[in-house]
Amino acid sequence: MNRWTGKTSGLEEWLELLKHDQDITDNITHWRTIPPREACTAALPADLHPKLAEALRTKGIDELYTHQETAYRFVREGHSIVTVTPTASGKTLCYNLPVLQSLLEQDEGRALYLFPTKALAQDQVAELQTLADLMGVDLKTNTYDGDTPPTVRQVIRNAGHIVVTNPDMLHSAILPHHTKWVKLFENIKYIVIDELHAYRGVFGSHVANVIRRLKRICRFYGSTPQFICASATIDNPAEHAAKLIGEPVRLVDNNGAPTGEKHFIFYNPPVVNRQLGIRRSSVLETRKLAGLLLRQGVQTIVFARSRVRVELLLTYLQDIIKDKLDAKTIRGYRGGYLPKLRREIERGLRSGEIRGVVSTNALELGIDIGQLQACVLNGYPGTVASTWQQSGRAGRRQGSAVTFLVASSNPLDQYMIQNPDFFFNRPPERALIHPDNLLVLIDHVKCAAYELPFEEGEKFGEESLADMMEFLTEEKVLHRAGSRWYWMEQSFPAHNISLRSAAQENFVIIDMTEGSRVLGEVDRFSAPTLIHEEAIYIHEGVQYQVEKLDYPEKKAYVRKVDVDYYTDANLAVELKVLYVDKERESGELTRQYGELALNAKATIFKKIRLRSHENIGSGPIHLPEEELHTSGYWFSFSEEAAARKSKNEMQYALLGIANVLVHIAPLYLMCDPYDIRVVPQVKAVHTQKPTIYFYDRYPGGIGLSERLFEVHDELIRQAKSLIRGCTCLSGCPACVGPIEEVGLLGKEQALKLLEEAEGTT
Repeated sequence: MNRWTGKTSGLEEWLELLKHDQDITDNITHWRTIPPREACTAALPADLHPKLAEALRTKGIDELYTHQETAYRFVREGHSIVTVTPTASGKTLCYNLPVLQSLLEQDEGRALYLFPTKALAQDQVAELQTLADLMGVDLKTNTYDGDTPPTVRQVIRNAGHIVVTNPDMLHSAILPHHTKWVKLFENIKYIVIDELHAYRGVFGSHVANVIRRLKRICRFYGSTPQFICASATIDNPAEHAAKLIGEPVRLVDNNGAPTGEKHFIFYNPPVVNRQLGIRRSSVLETRKLAGLLLRQGVQTIVFARSRVRVELLLTYLQDIIKDKLDAKTIRGYRGGYLPKLRREIERGLRSGEIRGVVSTNALELGIDIGQLQACVLNGYPGTVASTWQQSGRAGRRQGSAVTFLVASSNPLDQYMIQNPDFFFNRPPERALIHPDNLLVLIDHVKCAAYELPFEEGEKFGEESLADMMEFLTEEKVLHRAGSRWYWMEQSFPAHNISLRSAAQENFVIIDMTEGSRVLGEVDRFSAPTLIHEEAIYIHEGVQYQVEKLDYPEKKAYVRKVDVDYYTDANLAVELKVLYVDKERESGELTRQYGELALNAKATIFKKIRLRSHENIGSGPIHLPEEELHTSGYWFSFSEEAAARKSKNEMQYALLGIANVLVHIAPLYLMCDPYDIRVVPQVKAVHTQKPTIYFYDRYPGGIGLSERLFEVHDELIRQAKSLIRGCTCLSGCPACVGPIEEVGLLGKEQALKLLEEAEGTT
């Protein structure tokens, strides 16, 4: 009898069996066992209201974890705080306790809760309602989002003790209509911002400005609320929180929550073509591992990076377990599922009826799904922080849990899987925002002017607004009367401003498959490479082909397709260095950071087969040139380095290095790989030397390339390590790029150039 399909036993026994299965162990590159941790607790605070203390005891909470007690104490002392502890460590009580205590002491008090998703908001309302019922108090708490009926909205505005919403609703529906929310703004004591790490990049920069507007309105109504923030583990929580809310915070990171023993296993699919560096599909290997766990009776969550992969894996797993379990015990979970279905799946996971779930990162955030025993990650999630978040979904407070990280052929996956110490020994990434990015700032100054007139000398964040007020007055957006500036346009600006992009001239994507519906938007600078005609546009994992791009009207018409390739466009970029802000030298390399002007024109697109990454076709793109002013970091090789290679050799070497670096860069940035772009030049215009440029793909920059300038030495070191460690012969998608791009000597030339430049040959 197959030992994997025998009677159900504990996870520990299954892991012991696993160690003797060569078919699996041959592909395990690292097995780390993290020992269990006892709880560190503190007594319930002496000043806790008797009703609240009794409600906690009824829920089985007789004492607090140390971080919960510290958070409560700091808030009661009047500090704004940020709590940073792992998944499932009870962060919710860090803000619910001080808020509920305050409301019990002062019934007219108010609180505003901000969550990045509706599911989290619903979760919180349920949790708060449970505590209110146990206390026997009439606590009015409601979500205020796009699904809230108009009749309920009026009740919330007038009587909601706790208003639970998201940044988009705050930006477009609450702040512009603050006169309807007088009760809230006059009496607001606390603003809770959960999942703080989600507010980064352009989105975070916008949210920081929404918070500036919120604080400005609070001041107008005479209130100065405290901020209570909570975040998953990131490298700079206090700095990030302070930048987001515009004031200092106390850091709470003395995690007291217990954890069981955890096994973290790095798994690399076997190589099927060494010459081309192609490995067996990570989807098939994920299916195998998750199937073994489910057949063993272990409750398992599988994370996949796209909607298509979720559906593929769900179909595979339901097929594998159908002789042992009802197919309905394995469910999918992703964007696109109706809220009712999502709640049903969450309940099934908590009760144990559902034995397995395949999810996108929608379940990465703190939605209550109980604690599962195993987690299988199909591909590296993109950041150390996300990996720990997803892994944290498995792990009971007693007993063992296991996480498998199954690598794809992507260079970042391959680097992680072969350098486990890098993952385990370094802090997670820094969350970066740039609230004073001019394009982002001016949008929110317009919104703020609509909400309340600006006074002479008034600041918005750290910025003096004199020049901006003058500009907006000249543009006839504002009108000056005495020492004040008033909004003078007919429409209100928040409706036309998306929190997800820096420039507002977005292209709308219209799905023509059945009738016509708006799928989403793409910013102006991404449009030529993402939605040119014949492009494959992927939305929530579903593939659409662009049939027509109406450039003047900024509309792309797409139709659903099922193809085994994706498209990647070549961008011919002309770079001009406008200003050098920082400069450093090391060996034969000179690196600089400053402002760039780019003229970019999409020229051709390639069709690349899914999984194998082979090039299966190409076509021309006929679109106008785009101009972008942004910030960038670049490094140049010396004239001596250039003299040692022919022009062709140098071109292949630079291209190979650029291919590696653009995949490694996200290791240091909590960003999507598309947020940063790389351009190699054999002879740069401003220095005449071989140069590799990185630039932020957003007007004005959002701080990404500046961070890369700071970690340059580390970046180069990791690039050399990845190229050396790759098992291919001449180059492959997992390192410098495929042979057809970098030539037969591309791998060798790239490594040699880096080593010579640093004097390590």
